[in-house]
Amino acid sequence: MARRSALKQPKETTEETPVRRRIIDAAFSAFTESGYAETTTLEIATRAHVSKRALYELFGNKQEMLVACISERAARLRAPAELPVPRDREALAQVLVGFGTQILSEVSDPAVVAIFRLAIAEAARAPEVAQTLNSVARETSRAARIGIMTLAQASGLLEGSPAEMAEQFSALLWGNLMISLLLRVVDRPSPREITRRARDATTAFLQLYPQPGEARTGR
Repeated sequence: MARRSALKQPKETTEETPVRRRIIDAAFSAFTESGYAETTTLEIATRAHVSKRALYELFGNKQEMLVACISERAARLRAPAELPVPRDREALAQVLVGFGTQILSEVSDPAVVAIFRLAIAEAARAPEVAQTLNSVARETSRAARIGIMTLAQASGLLEGSPAEMAEQFSALLWGNLMISLLLRVVDRPSPREITRRARDATTAFLQLYPQPGEARTGR
């Protein structure tokens, strides 16, 4: 029987208040240090220097705090709202390099890598951590990549399935970097290394998916 998803969206808030910020920061610290399953709402309230009543007024439960922790980081993985429609291959390359640089910069942040480690560590005891990470953060990034590929396809610059092209670009962009970061066998790449990686991934991607009508390379 399929597991019933318990994911809930956090309560709507009209603005970021100091108390809410303290609670999110405290929850994130507690989750990454103690584990999601072992963290209690009392511990979070104590760290945030608020009462449990105040905590529940802003967040209904611990899971809503987890969603808030991941959601604020996932927001940085969206494609810019003003993303221009690429009119030629050069413009497409600029869009891909810019987006690739953004994704690498945000996801390689130690705080974001810590969320991935948390999801892995809690996979058995608290699968909702991985479910939340996948539905809130990973799908946000995937949707942004597909959006870029769809725009490029509509402009006649790419040919193929936008979803497949999005996954191919992601694979070229990351390689083994995320696994190495999770294992702590490499340091976070520098801004220069991130830009180089995004450019290399873009070059390789455009070679795999040339202008429609041209011969493909290595496929």
